[in-house]
Amino acid sequence: MSISFQTNYASLVAANNLNIISANQTKTIQQLTSGYRINQSGDDAAGLAIANKYLSSVAELTQGVLNGNNGVSQLQIADGGLNNITTILNRLKTLATESASTTFSGDRSNINTEYQQLVNEVTQQASNIGLAANGTYNVVNQVYIGGGNTSINAQVTIDLSGAQNQVDATGLGIANTSVLGGGTELTGNTIRLDAPGKTFLSSAASQTFTFNLIHNNSAESVTATVTGGAGATGGLTQAQVLTSLNSQLSSYGINASVGSDGQLSFGGSTAFTVSTTTTDTTDQIATTATTASNNGVYSTAGQATYAGVAENLTFQNGQGTATVALTTSDTLTSALAKINASTSSLGIYAVENAAQTGISIQSASSFTASSDTAAGTFTAAGAQTITAPTTSSTATGNALAAITAINTALAQLGQVQSRVGAGENKLGYAIGLANSQITNYDATESGIKDTDVAAAAANLTKAQVLQQASVAALAQANSAPQALLKLFQ
Repeated sequence: MSISFQTNYASLVAANNLNIISANQTKTIQQLTSGYRINQSGDDAAGLAIANKYLSSVAELTQGVLNGNNGVSQLQIADGGLNNITTILNRLKTLATESASTTFSGDRSNINTEYQQLVNEVTQQASNIGLAANGTYNVVNQVYIGGGNTSINAQVTIDLSGAQNQVDATGLGIANTSVLGGGTELTGNTIRLDAPGKTFLSSAASQTFTFNLIHNNSAESVTATVTGGAGATGGLTQAQVLTSLNSQLSSYGINASVGSDGQLSFGGSTAFTVSTTTTDTTDQIATTATTASNNGVYSTAGQATYAGVAENLTFQNGQGTATVALTTSDTLTSALAKINASTSSLGIYAVENAAQTGISIQSASSFTASSDTAAGTFTAAGAQTITAPTTSSTATGNALAAITAINTALAQLGQVQSRVGAGENKLGYAIGLANSQITNYDATESGIKDTDVAAAAANLTKAQVLQQASVAALAQANSAPQALLKLFQ
């Protein structure tokens, strides 16, 4: 190739190579300083697309791990609440066991006060952890973790829905339990007090319960009146009805409660009969004109209508014998007074029947009764038939039923705890897999996108040496045309 003033081919080649080497050096420096092999799409378009896919998966899984940890935290809150409820149920069982003993000589209403408060606490705890009716977990919960080949596989399902996972007092079947002495329901009553949202005596009417009972070893007749409120929203709730009755009856040793069938019942070891009347036939507490005798004690019924005759009555139990002589001039009131004066020391009492026309003989313990004539106190002469307490009305009947209900509740609660524990484990496994995927996706994305520092450093050294050589060669190439000037000398 000839040498000319117009074109210095050697200089052009040297300059071009210098530009290429400088660009490579700049790119290498960019890789080393940024830490990335791919800094723009042109560096490796296909590699960048793959790396971004992995980066997106990492972002999804990172949030998924947070979702999973939040889910575990929520389940741990529920788990802690279930443990609390277990402790409460154990305390309820202790109280029920104490009341279930016939040797208990204290006041069962005191035990029942704590018992009912704890039953309410079960419902409150269940509400707080979202496992009551309409609670947080009363749906199928989906925790999105990510990393699955389908959206379904990317989620963890925790099913705590349905009544089988409801751990409030109603869901566990202990809402209507008590440890009071067994209750006696009114014969023929059809009114339930446990209907959700139901109120009673909303028309400002009142309902009166007349009790013929023993107080201070004497037969008395007392009334307990429950007064409602005016208007559709002015009625009384179940709790208000019971509070009103118990505030009037507790001093007589009688307690009002709601039986397992939702109906009003009266219990206690006090001898009593009861009848009720009301002017409110719409929102009444119990069906009008229904009656009851205390089924929680041993008893025998006398004549429906007492007639004074000359008769001798004999009563006997493990404590002794009492005899009572009645005359033709005795009225119902005087007959009751004579009988109780002789038998109260034995724990045997006479009260008016529910109609207040005859006599009912009652005792907390087994006894015998007889008459030497008929048509007076009793319908027949000789030994009288004594009715034993019914199972549901004995002093320990409610407590025994409560123990059974609590055992069932504990079993149901254990099943809910197992479901919550399974949910915690499922989330834990899903979180572990997600963390593993994050690690591997990060490693793969790094292999594609990150700078190989050792190789880049070697390339930088090579580029620097080539740049220096190119600069030197360019200088030589630029000085070559000056040699042509010697031809003019």
